[in-house]
Amino acid sequence: MSAARSRAMALRDGFAAQGAVIVEPPVLQSAELLLDLYGEDIRSRAYVTSDALRGEQMLRPDFTVPVVQMHMAQGAEPARYTYAGTVFRRQEDHADRANEYLQTGYEIFDRADPASADAEVFALMSNAVAHLNLRAATGDIGILTAAVDGLQTTERRKAALRRHIWRPRRFRALLDRFAGRVAIPQSRAALLAGSATVDAPLTGLRSAAEIEERINALRTDAASPPISASEMDGLEALLTMRVTLPKAVEQLHELTSQLPSISSAVARLEARIEALERRHIDLERLVFEASFGRTSMEYYDGFVFGFYAEARPDLPAVASGGRYDALTRRLGQGREIPAVGGVLRPGLLVELERDA
Repeated sequence: MSAARSRAMALRDGFAAQGAVIVEPPVLQSAELLLDLYGEDIRSRAYVTSDALRGEQMLRPDFTVPVVQMHMAQGAEPARYTYAGTVFRRQEDHADRANEYLQTGYEIFDRADPASADAEVFALMSNAVAHLNLRAATGDIGILTAAVDGLQTTERRKAALRRHIWRPRRFRALLDRFAGRVAIPQSRAALLAGSATVDAPLTGLRSAAEIEERINALRTDAASPPISASEMDGLEALLTMRVTLPKAVEQLHELTSQLPSISSAVARLEARIEALERRHIDLERLVFEASFGRTSMEYYDGFVFGFYAEARPDLPAVASGGRYDALTRRLGQGREIPAVGGVLRPGLLVELERDA
């Protein structure tokens, strides 16, 4: 057995000793389910295969989705699970990164005290990597989502922004457009004014009626007032926030004057901070980045975290995780339960220990 696999099993057994049930999700996962969750973008990150009986399948890109699916089908509450095994990720932008590697994880399903569950997962991951002196980063997707939800603009615009929270460049482009900060391209202006003509035949998947509906939606959007300067200033301050957790609470409270809809999410952050303190986490060394986690798996909708080797910027997170309440709602067919989890990369642990 390799050193990485031995470490993966040892970590899993340690989590089991904390009360977690060991589970072994299958390597092949339903492509239909993953496509429904993430859209066609998942194809660029996962390996796809198929057979006559089961249709399209994907090699397991992570463990969280099948664990949630299993729990929502038959799990009792509260529940803790742990696992260790290989995941598979296509690497189109980072050729030097592994496309299959070991993960060991720990997941909690518990509606009694979500803040304590967040702190429990974070503390377990932190303790597992404490000897490596890694940089820890935290964030909260829920605060950014709450800010978008409270904007004084159309529901269509807010839905577009929510959909692209995990695509920072597209999110920024939409935000600037909705705030009136960028000029409308001449071709679109002509289209909206009704002076553009299209002589080419229809060759795409959209019908003429669908195209007309899209044009009308663009006209409605163009006629809507821009997002206010005050809200934009608040969002800018939020998106660029990178301070220690205690400072973050102060700054977030100040932002509620411009973004009042974040108040409840900030209160949840404060409860989490108290739970982290009870776990003896040094808050003055823990950085809060409001934009952190926006390039992670799209099911995270609250607390997010990662641990990084600053001396090895070429490496991905050695440990990471977050809260995914909305995923349980999607897979629970109407039922939901607060849930949070974290994963470790045993192979990276072994590599960093060897290099130390």
